[in-house]
Amino acid sequence: MAEDREILREVWDGRVPVCVQLASEDCNTLSAPDPYYLMVPRLSYFPLVMEKVRKHFLRFITTELSESEMWLESDGTPLKWHYPVGVLFDLHCGGSALPWNLTAHFSHFPEHELIKCSSREVVESHFLSSLKEADGLKHRGQIITNMQSKDHKQLWMGLCNDKFDQFWAINRKLMESTPEEGFKHIPFRLHIPCQPPIQKLVRPLTDDGRKVTLGDLLQEFLPDSSNEGDRVVIQGIEAPRETPVQWLSEHLSHPDNFLHICYIPTQMS
Repeated sequence: MAEDREILREVWDGRVPVCVQLASEDCNTLSAPDPYYLMVPRLSYFPLVMEKVRKHFLRFITTELSESEMWLESDGTPLKWHYPVGVLFDLHCGGSALPWNLTAHFSHFPEHELIKCSSREVVESHFLSSLKEADGLKHRGQIITNMQSKDHKQLWMGLCNDKFDQFWAINRKLMESTPEEGFKHIPFRLHIPCQPPIQKLVRPLTDDGRKVTLGDLLQEFLPDSSNEGDRVVIQGIEAPRETPVQWLSEHLSHPDNFLHICYIPTQMS
């Protein structure tokens, strides 16, 4: 378990270097503001870590725009705030050039592409909804249902405040399984650039008791994923395809308890 905790801690401490610039069409001053640099937790969500960035740019935009929701764009692509930061980074940047350059917008909100996020409570609601869905897949929802509301709040506050011990004191219950059987199903989302994520029912073991691997999962849902140069990234790591999905789910899931797998075709790498 000491080794497991080390892995969980490494994943928790993952950061993405970000440089945010104000969109030129939103700037109301003669000279553009300096970009804002920050290190963002991979496991967090952009609305939870962008308040300082928003305040930095407020004095450079009109009063009218200051009431608007700020949204982020990476190289022309609006970023879906309800995806964890690390997933967005792996899909849209992948570390090819650091820091990750983003543009902050206060106008022209792309309603056909993004969900509105008016407050942190919206993020909390989304997070808890994902947790419940994940536990429904893993334990038929029995663990999360038996938790008290203060446990749900502790998970949320642990994520918001970047408190590993506070979060994992509760989250370890959601990761419980028997070595013989594992979870009932593996909560995963397979992300492909410019497509909706793939989410299906996958058991950790085959009918004859063999451990299902990452390669098995990819072969089932992306049979062409073995092209040379294609990358499969989880938490910024190119995981070996022979890794059991049960192990990946226990160690590399995001705080929402989903295993987010990013498939990057060669032409986009």
